[in-house]
Amino acid sequence: MKAADLKDRSPVEEIVLKITDVKEPTQTRVGIVQQAIAEDDSGEATITLWNEQVGTYESGDTVKITKGWCKVYQGQTQVSSGKFGTIEKVE
Repeated sequence: MKAADLKDRSPVEEIVLKITDVKEPTQTRVGIVQQAIAEDDSGEATITLWNEQVGTYESGDTVKITKGWCKVYQGQTQVSSGKFGTIEKVE
């Protein structure tokens, strides 16, 4: 799957993205959240990192999300590993 193929409220079987920017984490009522801007050759998406994932990735890292989830929030396409998926660094 590519960034251009992401659709609101849809599962993400597998996507590989390169992180270009990592925002400061913020505390929410359900935990700590951090946004990372990422891209592939088709476009851009925001990776949402939660709790133990926060601070693990930095600009320049390439990550693979497997069995994740996509949603559009405030006009921004966001992808995360969700409750049952995984995110990992790849070479």
